[in-house]
Amino acid sequence: MAGGDSGAAGSAVRDGPPPPPPPPERVLFPPTFSVSEIKNKQRRHFMFLRWKQQQRKEKLANKRKRRKEREALGDKAPPKAIPKTIENQRVYDETTVDLNDEEVAFDEATDEFAPYFNRQTVPKILITTSDRPRGRTVRFCEQLSTVIPNSHVYYRRGLALKRIIPQCIARDFTDLIVINEDRKIPNGLVLSHLPDGPTAHFRMSSVRLRKEIKRKGKEPTEHIPEVILNNFTTRLGHSIGRMLACLFPHDPQFIGRQVATFHNQRDYIFFRFHRYIFKSEKKVGIQELGPRFTLKLRSLQKGTFDSKFGEYEWIHKRREMDTSRRKFHL
Repeated sequence: MAGGDSGAAGSAVRDGPPPPPPPPERVLFPPTFSVSEIKNKQRRHFMFLRWKQQQRKEKLANKRKRRKEREALGDKAPPKAIPKTIENQRVYDETTVDLNDEEVAFDEATDEFAPYFNRQTVPKILITTSDRPRGRTVRFCEQLSTVIPNSHVYYRRGLALKRIIPQCIARDFTDLIVINEDRKIPNGLVLSHLPDGPTAHFRMSSVRLRKEIKRKGKEPTEHIPEVILNNFTTRLGHSIGRMLACLFPHDPQFIGRQVATFHNQRDYIFFRFHRYIFKSEKKVGIQELGPRFTLKLRSLQKGTFDSKFGEYEWIHKRREMDTSRRKFHL
């Protein structure tokens, strides 16, 4: 009987659920551990992923701990720490513009853009391309002309810019935009303010046409858009911002609910074109219309375009100027 009972008990144990697996041991890396010391490539990659996973877990645990402490303290909780970013750790620039500075106000009243801001001129823009443009560049110019009011698209047909500029001045154009391309992709933009300059040369990247933008809105209307110039803080950035503002007429037509944005971040100028609608007193819905692109200033030249004898106010020299990631010029 005893043997039978022990056999039944043994089968009951065997038929029961298996014991749970032991919890995985937490990988503890020594404080002086360096993944680069591992010679095996696969093992090094595996240990790096484990190390990153451990870092994420520790960061999440600390975040939850701080949240519970703040909830327990309530109103007595200390203010949240401001995260360090490249923007708020920016190296101070001596040419940062103070809007109340008399010297800045005098320069604005006497520079090449003063007639526009004094409402003495109405923007009239000529958009052209490099010689023999491809289809993508042509479509980009056509879409850009629907964003900038009173703009006209003409093709070069082999003419040099030195011959085009006098013709533009004779026909009362206030600005000339030249879209350059490389390997069938737009990669450069030259903006020349007429008749006395200056001329800015930008490197263009991340060009997206309307059909390439997800959840885009309907075609833009002919209403004059609003213009937003964001984060142009230095004297150079102030000049570039005023130069871009001269492309659009003064009085926007708010009924069109369209806005063109030039946002400067880390010396990259991001252009977006949106339509907005007020859903309530606090909520606004926006819909991108396109096109979109990014500009990087390469040079600013006095006067109109002259590649041989032109006098340059500013040229971007990477090896001399880009010595710190926290130093910006616009």
